Amino acid sequence: MGDHQAKSETASLIEHRAYARVGLLGNPSDVYFGRTISFSLGNFWATVCLQPSDDLVIQPHPIHDLVVFKSLDHLVNRLDSEGYYGGVRLLMAICKVFLDYCKENEIQLEARNFTLSYDTNIPRQTGLSGSSAIVCAALSCLLDFYKVRHLIKVEVRPGLVLSAEKQLGIVAGLQDRVAQVYGGLVYMEFDKEHVDTSGHGIYTPMDVSLLPPLHLVYAENPSDSGKVHSTVRQRWLNGDEFIISSMTEVANIALEGRTALLEKDYTKLAALMNRNFDFRRSMFGDDALGALNIEMVEVARSVGAASKFTGSGGAVVVFCPDGPSQVKLLEDACQKAGFKLEPIQVVPSLLNEVDLQTLSK
Repeated sequence: MGDHQAKSETASLIEHRAYARVGLLGNPSDVYFGRTISFSLGNFWATVCLQPSDDLVIQPHPIHDLVVFKSLDHLVNRLDSEGYYGGVRLLMAICKVFLDYCKENEIQLEARNFTLSYDTNIPRQTGLSGSSAIVCAALSCLLDFYKVRHLIKVEVRPGLVLSAEKQLGIVAGLQDRVAQVYGGLVYMEFDKEHVDTSGHGIYTPMDVSLLPPLHLVYAENPSDSGKVHSTVRQRWLNGDEFIISSMTEVANIALEGRTALLEKDYTKLAALMNRNFDFRRSMFGDDALGALNIEMVEVARSVGAASKFTGSGGAVVVFCPDGPSQVKLLEDACQKAGFKLEPIQVVPSLLNEVDLQTLSK
């Protein structure tokens, strides 16, 4: 292969990253027509590569899509620890959703093929949105490969990611996908009327510099991630007054949190984070939350830090309002409890000029 050909092949390689996300305030109210604040977490990400090819190929990941085993025991142990879920099905699902959307909206696609491959370092079962990161990065690759980024609005994209996951029976809401499509820090309002008419919420990017230093606490091997199926959704649908009023409170926490961030009132932020978790605990109950998840929150609280789940459990976001001396106490407490602790890196907005052009004015 000549030098020129090698160069043109790498030039046509498209690669995108999508990051893990942290639900800072308001979760779990996105599927309850509430409000949330989330941000992109730079510590972990998924990468998808798209290379033009003769056939359309979805490449299995050597670790996450293992199909060759040493023995029957190896296979079963693998399923027990990792489940049946690799990323190949996620990539297939977004290809289908993308094509369907383009057909419905009369967006012409060139007849070209490609090979998709992926990698991810987002820890499993930590409530950091690992599967949607893969889908989100793949969608970005497809937008560029077919040159249709300007034709598919940014607000619509989280819904496409969500429908790819729903095809696979993954139960989820819009919040995570919005944070991953937009990047940075985003305030979201899921007003019922707006969602019903437009299919998406109202998304307001905020300046990431408004956030104080935050930390992530997670378990290396999350065994007890709350196995009891929660009844909250059904109770909400049934009009349960306690659940409905609690969800309204949780949505208001995000509203108050937005003001607290804009005013850099971090004492208020700490109180809101704790209140957010307490509401979740009272609605879902300890069995659904899981002992390990509750312990992470309590370890942070034991040193006076504010803390809550990043998603549905598996990891918590912690704020130490007293600064470095409190962080040191948190480090010691986490080490003793056997939890991992990392300073949080926040990813700024991922939207480029073309994306910004598509935003609703």
